[in-house]
Amino acid sequence: MTNTAPVSAPIDLSLYPETATLDDGGRLTLGGVAVADVVERFGTPLYVVDVASLRIQARRYIDAFASRHARSTVMFASKSFPAPAVIRVLAAEGCGVDVASTGELVIARAAGAQPGRMVFHGNAKTDEDISSAIDAGVGHIVIDNLDDVDRIARLATSPVPALLRVSPHIAASTHSSLSTGHDSSKFGVPSGQVNDVIARIRRESMIDLQGIHAHIGSQILDLDQFEAEVRALSMIERFPVYDFGGGLGIRYVRSDAAPSVDDYADRMVGAMHRHLGEDVDLIVEPGRSMVGRSGITAYRISTVKRGVRTHVAVDGGMGDNLEVALYGQAFEPAVLGKEGRATTVDVVGRFCESGDQLVRDAPLVDPHVGDIITVPATGAYCYTLANNYNAALRPPVVFCDDGAARVVVRRETYDDLLQRDVDHAHR
Repeated sequence: MTNTAPVSAPIDLSLYPETATLDDGGRLTLGGVAVADVVERFGTPLYVVDVASLRIQARRYIDAFASRHARSTVMFASKSFPAPAVIRVLAAEGCGVDVASTGELVIARAAGAQPGRMVFHGNAKTDEDISSAIDAGVGHIVIDNLDDVDRIARLATSPVPALLRVSPHIAASTHSSLSTGHDSSKFGVPSGQVNDVIARIRRESMIDLQGIHAHIGSQILDLDQFEAEVRALSMIERFPVYDFGGGLGIRYVRSDAAPSVDDYADRMVGAMHRHLGEDVDLIVEPGRSMVGRSGITAYRISTVKRGVRTHVAVDGGMGDNLEVALYGQAFEPAVLGKEGRATTVDVVGRFCESGDQLVRDAPLVDPHVGDIITVPATGAYCYTLANNYNAALRPPVVFCDDGAARVVVRRETYDDLLQRDVDHAHR
């Protein structure tokens, strides 16, 4: 059975990038470019990024922390959107880069980011990871375990600046897969072992332990939990550097409420000054809250199947947005250029999984085959987790800026799918 409900605002622009507008004809524009025109030119599915939004958010973060604590560094968590073009924009605005693998380090360096303004993470670093971080001269390697200690001691030829990742013993209010600050997490040193590990590190002449790192999770909307993180770290001996990770959440649907960057900075810096003092270096690592709102995904409707439930199927899905299947994340799609009464439908993808469902019970206005659907707040982790399920082609990334659109990551081709298959030519 299909239900209808009135909708006063088919598109909530507060979920869309900073420059998003709707003209009198209901045409959505980003960076001065009509999304419908971008779709006609580059096809679907498609990631569209508003470059001005990236710049604005980078400046917002840097200003918020620097104005409250001069010795602050904002490191973009590149895992949230590991594309050189994105990193290049954020680095140009003054952000450092958080990388968690040799691959992310290679991408960040290709973007022109300076290794000395990077931190290198990872709970299971290999010899290659440690060597690449040392050879590049990254600002800090984040030690996650005693095996990291052994590897650095064996591979380094001069003292390596390091931070120790610890568990602040906080079970963050977020999806279980996004909670990383509790003692049973695979990340960091459990709270009861921290002092022993610090003592072990100090016996190694090739490790210069400069500070402490913690990260309690992702998509966190309760600022009290960040204050609790700072208090937990204050129970450890004092260090000159503190890296509090990232984790600030964003709005995905109009009913969400998320703290502002200023509110976040107020609480983090205030807690640090109270519990750790003012004569320390502060690092934060925003990812989702840096890029999430800057991107949208555009699809075309492929089929509309009406029955017990109405399924509106698009030409993408879990191949370009795994956040729904992995974390149950809610999104708010809209049919481009339409206003009026909405039909309650399930927006599903094209992939051969019942779990390939983008939004259940979504209010869409008059969905028909060929219509363009936009999904806001997909600038974080959707590109990161894109995959080739059903041999689908991963979407391109298009930058919109100052009235122009350009491809910064091209769409995959079917030839790309065969590039690593060294055997097919011999069959």
